[in-house]
Amino acid sequence: MGLTRTEIFSIEQNQLATLLKALAHPARIAILQRILASNTCICGDLVDELGLAQATISQHLKELKNAEIIQGTIEGVSVCYCINPVTWKLIENQMGAFLGAYKQEANCC
Repeated sequence: MGLTRTEIFSIEQNQLATLLKALAHPARIAILQRILASNTCICGDLVDELGLAQATISQHLKELKNAEIIQGTIEGVSVCYCINPVTWKLIENQMGAFLGAYKQEANCC
């Protein structure tokens, strides 16, 4: 298997690809939607709400945290997660610029 040649792409292209890779799973989207809907930190009630195993949710939370899309704090014996506002704004700006770059042409293809 060949290596990805990330050095030939811009910092922004690599960054957006990394963030989108972390978002590219329906369970992660569901976790983020739950965090966004609660408008507060989530402390362990995702298993009941999403119907996934604790180990599965933990793995998805780890991926989101590694990409810095969410952040966590330890409260007693549980870890609470919330949206990382800096990364969220970065995703919003980069996706907006990426999607906004398309200017529909009249007779294309």
